[in-house]
Amino acid sequence: MLSDYLRDQDGVITLAQARDAGLSQRAVQYRVRTGRWRRCAVGVYFVDDRPFTDAARVRAAVWGHGPLAAASGLTAAWWQSLTQFAPNKHEVTVPRDSHGRPHDGTRVRRRDLHPADVIEVRGVRVTAVPLTVVEAAVRRRDGAKLLDSALQRHVDLESLWRTHLRNKGRTGAPRARRLLQAASDGARSEAERRILALLRGAGITGWKANYPVGGYRVDVGFPSAKVAIEVDGFAFHSGAQEFQIDRRRQNAIVLRNWQVLRFTWLDLVEYPEKVIATIRAAIAAR
Repeated sequence: MLSDYLRDQDGVITLAQARDAGLSQRAVQYRVRTGRWRRCAVGVYFVDDRPFTDAARVRAAVWGHGPLAAASGLTAAWWQSLTQFAPNKHEVTVPRDSHGRPHDGTRVRRRDLHPADVIEVRGVRVTAVPLTVVEAAVRRRDGAKLLDSALQRHVDLESLWRTHLRNKGRTGAPRARRLLQAASDGARSEAERRILALLRGAGITGWKANYPVGGYRVDVGFPSAKVAIEVDGFAFHSGAQEFQIDRRRQNAIVLRNWQVLRFTWLDLVEYPEKVIATIRAAIAAR
């Protein structure tokens, strides 16, 4: 039984599990004292005959903060294969009244999670996919890509909104709301209004909205500079047919010697200065 625990749990074991496998507390202490086991936290050990992998770190981090702790944020995203790389510092959410202190390599968030927002994956409590997505997306500069990828494969927009509204007081909630708005069906028209407002606010002239180029209409066109601005939506709204049409459209515009700049709704909200700087550079170069 001990070998099964260690094999299935990346070399991490709790004191309760060790006792179930037939070891006394004295036997566990002997293994720690002789260096065969490493103590990660109270009642959590790592058998030091193998690499201390990212998976082992996650198990030790979560189990070390008690039975009601759950991996969250980018840690939960990696554990559920929503991201490729484990974060350097693991995020663990514990109940508000938890008295434990953070361990090395962990970031503790104190919040009472709704039962619907917690699941168990491979023996570790983690935030459910919808909450994981809305929390992890705000931890990354490319959070819109993470959200878009999850919408294409794992969750729907309605479940993300429900989860967001159920957890409005959490860290990063305002940015999560902006990301979800960007993913909503009406975001494109709102983005078009925002780009026009940005151009007016920056005092940039010489543009026309919905300008015809090559049989198509671009969101904003600078006829003299031959620069087109397009606002992109989220990929999960688009199928293969829309993808092909969009590429044919851009090719037709480029073949008429126009430069195409593409921005997302998130670009316009989060990085308006960079958007304006890019547009200024493009029209000045032409």
